[in-house]
Amino acid sequence: MSKKILLSGLKPTGAPHLGNYFGAIKQWIDMSSEYESYVFIADYHALNFIQNSEEMKKNIINVVLDYLALGLDPKKVTLFKQSDISEHTELAWIFETLTTMPYLMRAHAYKDAQAKNKEIAVGTFNYPVLMAADILLYSPDIVPVGADQQQHVEIARDIAQKFNNTFGNGEQILKLPEHRIIKEVAVVPGTDGRKMSKSYGNTIPLFAEYEEIKKCVMSIVTDSGGDVPTNVYAIHKLLVPAIRTKQELAELYEANKGKYKILKEALIEDLEKFIAPMREKRHELEKDIPGALAILKSGGEKAKVIASKKMQEVREKIGVNVY
Repeated sequence: MSKKILLSGLKPTGAPHLGNYFGAIKQWIDMSSEYESYVFIADYHALNFIQNSEEMKKNIINVVLDYLALGLDPKKVTLFKQSDISEHTELAWIFETLTTMPYLMRAHAYKDAQAKNKEIAVGTFNYPVLMAADILLYSPDIVPVGADQQQHVEIARDIAQKFNNTFGNGEQILKLPEHRIIKEVAVVPGTDGRKMSKSYGNTIPLFAEYEEIKKCVMSIVTDSGGDVPTNVYAIHKLLVPAIRTKQELAELYEANKGKYKILKEALIEDLEKFIAPMREKRHELEKDIPGALAILKSGGEKAKVIASKKMQEVREKIGVNVY
């Protein structure tokens, strides 16, 4: 039997952080033996945030290096770049003819932008439609996401169902994917207790040097009302069992009740143990950027075959194939 399919991706909008790793990337790695996995760099999505060509190029290269350094194995995972597959934007346009504005106005990204009184770009408004195309082209069974991305998978399912109802004559042309959220890491806390996010400036970078780790951890917001610094512990327990067992962590916090400085220092040392091997691997990968880009290009060629086949089916169903 063929493997079930997994698909996910990240925007190249800056250095990855612990939230990216535990909320998404670790899932991809853990599932890559069980699933046929497609992981992409969402560079067209990133245009909503980055409109500088040199910055975009640099970020794309950095994401490839990040993915490889974190353990995504190109023998198990097809790594590719969204912009290499023109079918993503083609399918998005077809979906846009089926999707109403009132429906998209319920999307979180639109509501967030509206709440901030921003002039909302069409790219921000249509963001969920392009994401639906990203997903549905590859007929995935599951899409691992953080809790904040669950709505996008639900929107993809709704659009797929509407397409199937409109053009399928009872046939399921587009597979309805399921989201996958690991409950324990549905929301990874940042240094201020809110969700870890670059937009909040509360992240711990995945490839941080020791002094940066120290600075981030010492800035973690704590309250003085309990024995356990909640935000420190919430981040620390992510390192179980990679660095400490559950019992070892419990004993550490039991032995140091109310000693916030000692617990922060322990977190600094454990994060350094966790991050250092990935940081060193990334330094090695930086010595052969053409090699990393060759992996990305090869993955794009494989993904193109899958996407082209699905688009041929879609074109046939909507009636534009006349010769």
